[in-house]
Amino acid sequence: MSIRMKNTICSDILRAHAAELADAEGLAPQDIFAAVDAGTMVVLANPAHKGVIPTLIGQPAKVKVNANIGTSMLVTDVAMELQKANMAKKAGAHALMDLSTAGDLTAIRRQILDAVDLPLGTVPLYAVAQHHLAKGKDPSDFTEAEIIAEIAEQAAAGVDFMTLHCGVTRLGAELAAESGRITGIVSRGGSILGRWMRRHEAENPFLTHYDDILDICLAHNVTISLGDGLRPGCGADAGDAAQWEEVINLGRLARRAKERGVQVMIEGPGHVPLHLVQSQVQGIKRLTDGAPLYVLGPLTTDCAPGYDHIAGAIGGAMAAYFGADFLCYLTPAEHLTLPGPEDVWAGIKASLVAAQSAETALGRPAAVARDLGMSKARADLDWEAMAGFALDPDLLRKRRAMHSKEKECAMCGALCAMRMMTGDSFACDADQKDTSE
Repeated sequence: MSIRMKNTICSDILRAHAAELADAEGLAPQDIFAAVDAGTMVVLANPAHKGVIPTLIGQPAKVKVNANIGTSMLVTDVAMELQKANMAKKAGAHALMDLSTAGDLTAIRRQILDAVDLPLGTVPLYAVAQHHLAKGKDPSDFTEAEIIAEIAEQAAAGVDFMTLHCGVTRLGAELAAESGRITGIVSRGGSILGRWMRRHEAENPFLTHYDDILDICLAHNVTISLGDGLRPGCGADAGDAAQWEEVINLGRLARRAKERGVQVMIEGPGHVPLHLVQSQVQGIKRLTDGAPLYVLGPLTTDCAPGYDHIAGAIGGAMAAYFGADFLCYLTPAEHLTLPGPEDVWAGIKASLVAAQSAETALGRPAAVARDLGMSKARADLDWEAMAGFALDPDLLRKRRAMHSKEKECAMCGALCAMRMMTGDSFACDADQKDTSE
């Protein structure tokens, strides 16, 4: 049986939105249905999230971009998080994740769900750990029942996808701790679970209660984003035994979910040297049967604090070219502080550049047409047309404003290469004359 036959909510959403999804993606409806059935594409949409835009992730849909927002224990400003949520949509993000770890997490999540119609993801483990930490207890003191209850509560509230670290095993955590990793376990969820397993001398509760989790997610069409709790936290750790042990587990878990009709994405590596991006992406895709791959970056260098959105965009472009489907942005604040609104904007735009670069290289018609349109507009010095094709039209107009009355850009002026071979006459204005003397 196909995923749609087992997941009637997913099937109903696809039927109701088939025409608009097909138009947005440049695909035939039957191609979308076939990809969802095969598990190579998911549709993010929980019916309890009122007004949510159903969003396709996976082959052969367009590459999408996610923006992380949320409070931290050092900066808890809910108004700013709502501002970031709205700015993320304006900047072009396709989905959001609320990674809040401080404040009233239920209320914050509710406000974000009400504020934006983009699909919203969460990490339920954060809420469970924060609940205990707020009481002065160890964040890993939670029970298995608390985990299941939190997932059920968030699913009923309208969360569209959840990062669940189901593939972190006791063996994997031991490998990460004993294999000489430079940065150990850098995933917050992975580290909390590693601590829980060590303290309780028990297997990962997300794994032992996986069938219960599948039941909840199926009932609400929540897409499981199988978390990469043992992802490499630096380039030197990429591709070690702990990482691949988890990926093998994720492939098995993805197959179990598909058998139940539950949609699944796979989360991918964080820090990967440039020369390993292809093998990492293709290896993960192969071991998980082509399930949609959601990558953080990957960052291709570890020494770019303040510019990690650029390092992530470089890795993201390569990852998307080799098969990644969903790019989680990085911002200039990565590894330094909580992102502000301006960081959100910069991070999304960098990831959109990565997605456009990859799709153009893959020959996808919409991306190729956009690049070609920009090229023709530049040849014609048609600045408004350029803004229409630009990934950030506001920035183009802002940078152009000082010289908006001039046909050429301020870099070349009368020496404009685009005009040099056209036969146009040149009238060199006084402010374009050489004043070096």
